[in-house]
Order: sequence, then structure tokens, then C-alpha cells
Amino acid sequence: MSISWAESYVGQLRAIAGNRTLMFVGARAVVRDNVGRILLIQRSDNGQWAMPAGAMELGESIADCAVREVREETGLRALRVSAFALYTGPDRTHTNMYGHTYQIFTTAFRIEEWDGELARVTDETLDAGFFDRTRLPGPLSASVPETLADLDVFEQTNRLILK
Repeated sequence: MSISWAESYVGQLRAIAGNRTLMFVGARAVVRDNVGRILLIQRSDNGQWAMPAGAMELGESIADCAVREVREETGLRALRVSAFALYTGPDRTHTNMYGHTYQIFTTAFRIEEWDGELARVTDETLDAGFFDRTRLPGPLSASVPETLADLDVFEQTNRLILK
């Protein structure tokens, strides 16, 4: 069950803080099918193709956030997850299309096991699908190529990526 943005922790905090820059803690998920294609969603807010992702809510862990976001945005159930990258620096400060500025702290997760049927359209998505890495759809979120490159490094070195 998803909640509205206004009911979310970030939405409630934004209502109190006004235009101040806020810290945004969230998770991003790399989901692959059995032939290595990448799951991307087309976001309903900006039309970009991205990985399932979103903000952590009070009372949940960052891993639980990744699992919830995958479920809300794709209908799939993430059964095993592992973190491979942290994106935390001041260079991660971003102003969104609503004029809200956040310094984003994102944990990227590899979804190691999942089940269920892909829901191509949800409250948060216009479309979803698995794509070959050499033929990703556009417009593509800038986070996708960076995250995939970092996953490659992680899988070669088994060292957490810190940015």
C-alpha cells in the first residue's frame, strides 16, 4: 500500500521546512532478469526511464525501502537484496522540477532474487520493462549509467562503492 507524497516523511518535512535544502535518504534497485537485462521504469513525474527508487520512510530500514520501492513501482517482490554503492556527497545536491532542493543520500542495491509478475503501469510509472544494456530507452535518467558502471566495479572487486 503506497501513501501520497504529502503523507510521506519527505512530504511532511518539506511542508515544515519550506524552501530549505533537505537531506533525502533513499534507495535505488538494480533488478536483472535471467538473461541479464536491466529493469527500468518510466517515471510518471518526469517521463524519464530510471531504476526503481525512492525515499526511506520513518520506521523502515534502507533495505526495506528498496524492497518497498521495487514492489510499488513494478509489482515485483524483492526476496534478497545487497547494497553495493552509497552516493552521499554535496555534489548530489539537486533541485527537482517542483523547486525543492535536496542533498541526496542514496544506497544502491542489487536485487539478487525476486518473484512475481511485472506491472508495467502503476501509480508511479507510465511503463516498465527489461532492457539490454546496449539498448536502453530514453530519456534516460543520469543515475542509470553511473549505477550500472558502479555495479560492474563492485562485482569485479567486491568492494562497496562510496561516492
